Amino acid sequence: MTVISTTAPAAAHGSTTLREVRARGRFRGALGLLGPAFVAAVAYVDPGNFATNFAGGATSGYELLWVIVMANLMAVLIQYLTSKAGLATGRSLPELCRERYGTRVNLLLWLQAEVVAMATDLAEFVGAAIGLNLIFGIPLFAAGLITAAVAFAVLALQQRGYRGFELAVIALLALVGLGFLYLFFAAGGQDYRQAAAGLVPHLSGGTMSLTVGIIGATVMPHVIYLHSALQKNRVKGADREERRALLSWNRRDCFIGLGIAGLVNMAMLCIAAALFHRPGLTGISELGPVYAHLGSVVGGGAALAFGIALMASGLSSSSVGTYAGQVVMSGFMNWHIPLFARRALTMLPSLLVLAFAANTGQALIYSQVVLSFGIPFAIIPLLLVTRDRAIMTDMTNRRITNVAMLMTAAVVVALNVYLLGSAVTGAL
Repeated sequence: MTVISTTAPAAAHGSTTLREVRARGRFRGALGLLGPAFVAAVAYVDPGNFATNFAGGATSGYELLWVIVMANLMAVLIQYLTSKAGLATGRSLPELCRERYGTRVNLLLWLQAEVVAMATDLAEFVGAAIGLNLIFGIPLFAAGLITAAVAFAVLALQQRGYRGFELAVIALLALVGLGFLYLFFAAGGQDYRQAAAGLVPHLSGGTMSLTVGIIGATVMPHVIYLHSALQKNRVKGADREERRALLSWNRRDCFIGLGIAGLVNMAMLCIAAALFHRPGLTGISELGPVYAHLGSVVGGGAALAFGIALMASGLSSSSVGTYAGQVVMSGFMNWHIPLFARRALTMLPSLLVLAFAANTGQALIYSQVVLSFGIPFAIIPLLLVTRDRAIMTDMTNRRITNVAMLMTAAVVVALNVYLLGSAVTGAL
């Protein structure tokens, strides 16, 4: 059996230097330094976000808008730190964990990361399949196979270097953004006073599971691992000054890419609040009924925009999720198996759900709760690594950054403990 590394194949093509990128000119050079955070941003507008955001808007109106804003701010901080770890060390977060911790700890981290990657692919494959089914009438399982083929094709672009893969994913992300830009204005009926009130943080027991689901759908643990790997063998700085310049561009990349994702998520919830938060419609949160209701209330163009956005979201994020599966196995355990087998392993549970599950929409919601429970296993090691001067050298976290990460971890852990306790006692 041929053994092939499951890390990014772009390494074979060498790295681009910052000087080479700057030589392209100001505009092209700037574009060349953006990209990894946009790939990560795809995971923040995946079909799981569609499910949780539409469920939140239909059930609670604008009440959970602040949760999306908070989760997006967490995401910007976390993704900036994981990209910084990759830039500073030239290694992914799972690789850094393997070097820092013992075999048992890495085994635990790998196992939960595999579950997270599979839960991620579940949401993404189901969403893409539903999108293909709604637009073209393709049966769900056949649509899942098409999604798998597209994911393999997008990932194959890595063989030609990092940029082709990035641009393909960014193009699909643009379809999602444009779809919801059109939908927001086509749906209309926004209550901006209620939306402003929804930005004020507050919690109620009835919205706790959706709160955790939205955070799980937004602060995606698998791209915490992946984003650090995307920095490997990309643009390199020759000295400290160039490394600091690259770090500054990483920060901009995260703010722009994840800022766009945050706006799309807010648009989802606001559309659902305007159209579905009314008597007789609060239960409309599954993707099929959302599509149908958009067509009957707003028009066929709105339904088509929703279907295209959902399909593009699922196709792009399934590629990203499958790539994350490669990164966690090779990083945590240093195991290398053929790429086809590695990618198929991540996809398999999703295809089984499409073949046999009676309620795929509910599976989307559950997958996001699973993702939320995986977040602490990613952000706590990330904090410990990025605060360690022996690893990060001149890119070690500042004290205020460590405090912000500690607060983020505390919020996520507290919400998960509350959700688990409520589920056990039957309070939910």
